Amino acid sequence: MFQGFSGATVDFLWGIRFNNERGWFEAHKEEYRAHLLEPMKALSGEVYERFSQAHKDLPLICKVSRIYRDARRLFGRGPYKDHLWMSLHRPHEAGSFAPVFWFELTPDSWSCGMGFWQAPPLTMAKFRARMDRDPGPMETLTRRLARQDRFVLEGPEYKRPKAAPSPLLAPWYAKKSFSLCQEGEHCDLLWSHDLVDALVEGYEFLLPYYQYMELLEGDPDPRGE
Repeated sequence: MFQGFSGATVDFLWGIRFNNERGWFEAHKEEYRAHLLEPMKALSGEVYERFSQAHKDLPLICKVSRIYRDARRLFGRGPYKDHLWMSLHRPHEAGSFAPVFWFELTPDSWSCGMGFWQAPPLTMAKFRARMDRDPGPMETLTRRLARQDRFVLEGPEYKRPKAAPSPLLAPWYAKKSFSLCQEGEHCDLLWSHDLVDALVEGYEFLLPYYQYMELLEGDPDPRGE
């Protein structure tokens, strides 16, 4: 059972940020396992169990990220990440893209939400084409989002936003990719089992947005390709 992260978790994350080399990591590997990796696995397992049991029709899997960076993509950075995340998503086939639910912990902050790490242009084109055909469902979801103050729409924007069928939907048309995200500094929630309840509750709120986006893959290519 997840018992919460701890001060030792934060100490390790700061440590790897400022000592990002193999010697330091090897000397502190047990701290990594005990205070970061194992709690994250416990959190992800419990959240996954509760959420998937409530939605058995969703073909979700649960993953915890690796702390090791891809050696082919270091770009001058150290070999280790200074953050760790968990995600719930459907199994991905080669060349497919789908939204994910996630929770991420860094040395000085945390975040959770639903969205894409980097949506490909075709996915966003299908998203806009669906709203063009029938703007009503997404307008309803946008009003629902506006009635709460936990999750906000984030993501990189086009220099020239796409034309939207209504002002209400304009923020979505401006995005190259997006997530519905909650983020903040470390707080008491991270140190207790209450984090499980908070994540499950948040994912329940985000589920209609996930379902809208998850079905996009079956839509026709609006570019005619």
